Amino acid sequence: MADAARLPLAGVRVLDLSRVLAGPMCAQALGDLGAEVIKIEHPGRGDDTRDWGIRVGSRNTAYFNSANRNKLSVGVDLQTPQGQQVVRELAAKCDVVIQNFKFGGIDKMGLGYEQLKAINPGLVYCSITGYRTDGPEAARPGYDLVVQGEAGLMALNGEEGQGPLKFGVAAVDMFTGMYAAQAILAALFDRQRTGQGRLVEMALYDCGLTISAYYGMEALLMGNDPPKYGNAHPSIVPYGVFDAADGPIVITVGNNAQFQRFCEDVIERPDLAGDERFANNLGRSKNRHELLPQLRAELARRPRALLLERMSAAGIPCGEVLGLLEALQSQRSSEAGLIAELPNPETGTVQTLAPPYRIDGKRMPVRKAPPLLAQHTEEVLGNLLGKDSQAIQALRDAGALGSAAPTQK
Repeated sequence: MADAARLPLAGVRVLDLSRVLAGPMCAQALGDLGAEVIKIEHPGRGDDTRDWGIRVGSRNTAYFNSANRNKLSVGVDLQTPQGQQVVRELAAKCDVVIQNFKFGGIDKMGLGYEQLKAINPGLVYCSITGYRTDGPEAARPGYDLVVQGEAGLMALNGEEGQGPLKFGVAAVDMFTGMYAAQAILAALFDRQRTGQGRLVEMALYDCGLTISAYYGMEALLMGNDPPKYGNAHPSIVPYGVFDAADGPIVITVGNNAQFQRFCEDVIERPDLAGDERFANNLGRSKNRHELLPQLRAELARRPRALLLERMSAAGIPCGEVLGLLEALQSQRSSEAGLIAELPNPETGTVQTLAPPYRIDGKRMPVRKAPPLLAQHTEEVLGNLLGKDSQAIQALRDAGALGSAAPTQK
């Protein structure tokens, strides 16, 4: 989709005052769909994640790059009156503002919803916090790991008998960012009818509890925590990760006909298909401790390629279990265009994941690589706010913008 004007959110401008992951993920989703996203960062230290994980160039990292493609970076010190005024001027020209400052901090800077709404009544303002802002924990900072524990997510993750286990990624932050993007899009749609902006409030805890999904519903019905099943399924057997002779595979036998074909055509054990204990899924689930050891023994005798070939022929969904690098570098990922390589002023090129969205048969493009710190300060302040070099230098002299932005090669 080379024509940027055809992107779904073309013409929408987003002011991203957030940092770390939930807010930046939200803004990135909007940018992926075509919005112009202006990321405000402290001109000296930048987003916290510029110091997390593997370094890319002088001030970028793999963590930062994962949540900040398709953005412009403007360096502004929000602790200065002049910097706060710059952000107010930018907000007046934006459709969306996203922020995740500690409770009350944004209002002290004169950048809260009511304050910016007075300047721009059509503004969709998204506030991301740890807990609901009208509750007793409003002032508590929000951290993904803490909420994973408090929302019961660690209690459902892992193997039977294992203690609390967090998700491999910051799932609460990521889901909160996606839920926030959905709410912002709904508010923008509503603004088309009313002309008025809306306040969107998202709490990490609320989103963390929502992630519990069907496990949460089962806990309420049972009056207890559901058992842990690890890589297995709580109600379908056999369904999960199994070891073939040369590596792990995923097997998903979803119905009784599939189980019969699995036993007869894949592992050559028709006696299991004829056993009354395993005749239907309820029986297989109830008697999983008798069935699964026999299945595992049969699978361990056969190579992965043979099992996958037989299951595919039998119409049983299955697949290899790959390492992360294997998956990223696989032919499937390459043909889908899921890895993008873009020019980078410091490193020559930089790789980033491409957006997952496909519209009208085309993947949403990575139009801008994750920015260098304050890379677009002069560009944005000049083009959007009409500030000339003298005005920008005056802001630098006042400490509002920090030193000059990096020069692109």
